[in-house]
Amino acid sequence: MSLLRATPELDLVVWPHDRGCDRTWLLDNVPGSSGLVVMLTDKVDSEVFGRAGPSLRTVSTMSVGYEHIDLKAAAQRGLKVGYTPDVLTDAGKSTTPFLMAVYISSVAIRSVADLSVMLALMASRNIGIATAVVREGQWPNRPWSPFALCGPQLSTIASSPTRKVGFVGFGRIAQATLARLVPFGITHCLYSSSPSSPTNHERDAELAKVYKLQSVTKVNVDELARESDFIFVLAPGGPDTYHIINEDFLKQMKRTGILVNASRGTLVDSDALAKALREGWIWGAGLDVVEGEPNVTIDHPLVKEPRCIVIPHVGSATLETRTAMAVRVAQNLIAGVLGGHMPAHVDLSGYR
Repeated sequence: MSLLRATPELDLVVWPHDRGCDRTWLLDNVPGSSGLVVMLTDKVDSEVFGRAGPSLRTVSTMSVGYEHIDLKAAAQRGLKVGYTPDVLTDAGKSTTPFLMAVYISSVAIRSVADLSVMLALMASRNIGIATAVVREGQWPNRPWSPFALCGPQLSTIASSPTRKVGFVGFGRIAQATLARLVPFGITHCLYSSSPSSPTNHERDAELAKVYKLQSVTKVNVDELARESDFIFVLAPGGPDTYHIINEDFLKQMKRTGILVNASRGTLVDSDALAKALREGWIWGAGLDVVEGEPNVTIDHPLVKEPRCIVIPHVGSATLETRTAMAVRVAQNLIAGVLGGHMPAHVDLSGYR
């Protein structure tokens, strides 16, 4: 807000509550606006554009995704749409925006990578069950036994010297996650990516050398499922990756396998995963995203599974990351309204 308030050309109308904006308030206050700041929960469609009128130039969303914005309608009206991607985008030739883009990208990547490792540890060490034992007052009456609450170990030890991690998608977040896993003694990295993407042998060899891994190898999803001890789903959403984690995939995983999804809920078939956990095809799962969110209640099949850790899409929820995202939102809005170059904007050329 400080950036926006420090821009004298802007007259701000601000939703006064620390929660999602009511649509009625949005529709009542958007007429005559030049720019609009929205969140992932705000549906920005032809109705909003129509109420705003011809003065609207820019929509700036505080999110990586922009599925909540009608891009075709925006393109037809000649609008600019800014967003806060977690991958580095073209920041133009200006040095300051470029450095800010690098900083924001790095912060967002790190926070999601940190959380991915956290979910792997929580799922493998049965933290959902263990915390319930304490919170529900069961600890005093729970007899100790040698293998109670045990689970597969992420780190290698002398008696278990090999650990293979698999990545569905191998972009910046996946590679940052791999870097965080190296101190655990990871020995092999497997990954799958778009079939149209050529294998980068030079990069893979360099990663293996830098991290002292036995191999970094691109494989198909079936081999990834069969060979990996821990699998991290970190690929983009969309029709090409819809339910890429399905019954066939899950049945091929190791019975001690751990699945982590910190990308998009649509990549994982929730019913298939619940069945896999219920019937013991895999050991556990850690999810920051679920298909159909936020409509995930206590009756959801994955919430009911003791070995499934579900958290409400908080991959970027650190003070540092959200602050950086807010800065990007403000920069996008100011540039869009005043005719400057937006640090991160959606390419709408295909929607016109």
